[in-house]
Amino acid sequence: MLTVMSVAPTQNGASPYRGYRSPPKIIAHDVWLYFRFHLSFRDVQDLLAERGVIVSYESIRQWCSKFGATFADGLRRRRARVGDKWHLNEVMLKINGKRHGL
Repeated sequence: MLTVMSVAPTQNGASPYRGYRSPPKIIAHDVWLYFRFHLSFRDVQDLLAERGVIVSYESIRQWCSKFGATFADGLRRRRARVGDKWHLNEVMLKINGKRHGL
């Protein structure tokens, strides 16, 4: 089951994926893979082929150029910020079979 970001409907209520042969979930997953993991179009094509989805790298390129800005903005928004703080309470290490706490 694919759970990825999707592009919001246009102002007139029509889906931005209207007119494409591939299902919106496949298009969204392709674009998400390309921008999330910095893969090439052919790498995305290979990943989908392993799952049984045959799509040309040229189609992926066109989808990324059309829908990419929206996905990239969403991923950028979710990324950790410079001022974010992370707190770690305790770390346990095993050195030569003995447990040590930091």
